[in-house]
Amino acid sequence: MQLKIRNENLQAYLEETDVINFSHPAIQEKIQEFQKSGKTKFESAQLAFNFVRDEIKHSFDLEDSKVITITSSDALNKLEGICFAKAHLLAAFLRGMNIPTGFCYQRVTRKGTPESGYALHGLNAVYFEEMDKWFRVDPRGNKPGVSSEFSITPEKLAYPIRTEMDEIDYPHVFSEPLVEVISGMKQSNDCKELFVNRPESI
Repeated sequence: MQLKIRNENLQAYLEETDVINFSHPAIQEKIQEFQKSGKTKFESAQLAFNFVRDEIKHSFDLEDSKVITITSSDALNKLEGICFAKAHLLAAFLRGMNIPTGFCYQRVTRKGTPESGYALHGLNAVYFEEMDKWFRVDPRGNKPGVSSEFSITPEKLAYPIRTEMDEIDYPHVFSEPLVEVISGMKQSNDCKELFVNRPESI
């Protein structure tokens, strides 16, 4: 799929925000670990991806969790978050390593069938200047039936889109999380009740 960059200013994909707060000491400490272990910028990014995918638990997979983490530092401190929070944390790690990182979205079925309804799913897009290429990665977290990797070609995302079920792969790469996503997260009290439908801004 041809990705569509929504902000032509590459610097926008490196900016720090209240949500993507990569100056936080805990995030900086992890960045130093990734850079110490990775021999190249790409390897350091892959280590960051693997950490968010594997060590930050998806709140939906924790049966008794109702936690909603929003900021990158909160997701790291609590070691959990839904897809949006995990994408926020990965963006913080990568932007903190001067790697342009954006936000992408998919419309997926809530429980595998159209009858269960639909929800928005969040993931990342990453740009490496050496390759002059954007590619998507999904740190959602693996489980039976869901598997993602830090892979350029082919993409190995958590949710292959099934168009026959009216699922949608949105091609846009945003420099900031969607306003509707952050608003939905702030207004919800239980992560398992937090489902964001397609925002008008996509």
